[in-house]
Amino acid sequence: MDRSERIEPRTLRGFRDYLPEAMMPRERLIEVARQVYRRYGFSPIDTPALEYLEILAGKGGEETDKQLYRFQDHGGRWVGLRFDLTVPLARFVAQHAAELPVPFKRYHIGPVWRGENTQRGRYREFVQCDFDTIGTRSVAADIETILVINDLMRAIGLERFTIRVNHRGILSGLLERLGLADRQIVILRALDKLDKIGPDGVGREMAESAGASTEQIRQILALAELAGPNDALLNQVEPLVTGSTVGQEAVARLREVLGGLRAAGVTEERVRLHLSLARGLDYYTGIVFETLLDELPGIGSVCSGGRYDNLAGLYTSQDWPGVGASLGLDRLLAAMEALGRLEKVATPAPIFIAYFDKERLADYLRLAAALRAAGLGVELYSDPKKLSQQLKYADRRGFRLAVIAGSEEFAAGVCQLKDLLRQTQQTVPLEPDAHTLIHCIRQILTELSGADSD
Repeated sequence: MDRSERIEPRTLRGFRDYLPEAMMPRERLIEVARQVYRRYGFSPIDTPALEYLEILAGKGGEETDKQLYRFQDHGGRWVGLRFDLTVPLARFVAQHAAELPVPFKRYHIGPVWRGENTQRGRYREFVQCDFDTIGTRSVAADIETILVINDLMRAIGLERFTIRVNHRGILSGLLERLGLADRQIVILRALDKLDKIGPDGVGREMAESAGASTEQIRQILALAELAGPNDALLNQVEPLVTGSTVGQEAVARLREVLGGLRAAGVTEERVRLHLSLARGLDYYTGIVFETLLDELPGIGSVCSGGRYDNLAGLYTSQDWPGVGASLGLDRLLAAMEALGRLEKVATPAPIFIAYFDKERLADYLRLAAALRAAGLGVELYSDPKKLSQQLKYADRRGFRLAVIAGSEEFAAGVCQLKDLLRQTQQTVPLEPDAHTLIHCIRQILTELSGADSD
């Protein structure tokens, strides 16, 4: 091919490739999420990346509609790439209602697409790790959702995080008292930007988009800025929603949720009421929550969600209320990298076998097979190069241990087991089944795993 005809290798803005060093921690977090979700009884599902445009459009709000990737396929149908995993879930349960148990608990891990401005931890293609309980309005499902978030963060290895909780009914109750109930959606969208644009910016947006008066804006912001211990905060809120059934029910619901979390051993320091929290998506109807890392709050929520009791009603007359949350994988990884919490490893196999004696390939293969049969991850180097070159390769890829043996070692029935992290080495017997070597490897890997967790 002529050099001038070559295509420049590049990715679209907001999209990216993942090298092994990036994929290793991604797969680890996905596996942790999968394990935690399964522990609570959530079952896996999957849905297509493409949906009919009518399924997606208008479900997440005006801003989400602007970010929606949409096009006509070769058949002339208007389709869109899913922007989250919740709207496809609503379509899924409506379509498969006769086949699903009630309540239906599912998890779904997959990519979604939004044409938004890119920034640290935010891309146009990203993976969400969702879990939802559908078919119940029970407060137990709300409580369990927060318990899953708490367990998920801890299973990932994070302890310094805060789960912010609110109920949209409190905001709805106040807006009802203020005569703004018919403008709730635009007001909540503005309020959700409080951390980004501040109270003055939110006030201007409420005035421009909802026609709210100065006094109405003052009361909304006064509620949003209330702070204090959870129970005391609810006591302050209660008189502000007196006379509003939806507001009073929201306060009572939050009391139940907080009581349930205390009974399950979750401390108040971990879960905090945050009255400005509304969540930007229009389909939320009840409790909402987001999770911030205490050491890096500026990166935003890494696990968010809430209750949506009417979403499936767009597709079916059957009642399918739901509650759930989504782990933002890419944002969490960006945060962990910024905090120095990501291990630099480019291989899933902890053990490296050096191959530098060309005449002993069969011995190397037998040794690798024996270790793999014991459940150990092993990579045998593919070319009989100098040992120094192979160890350099092993260091770069992040192997934990190297097994080194040449003709002299094989003849003597031993090998050298090198700890590549601690730079120590020991001679280990090579029996026909490599029993002693396997024992030594497992012992060292256990020690290293304990050091990593510390």
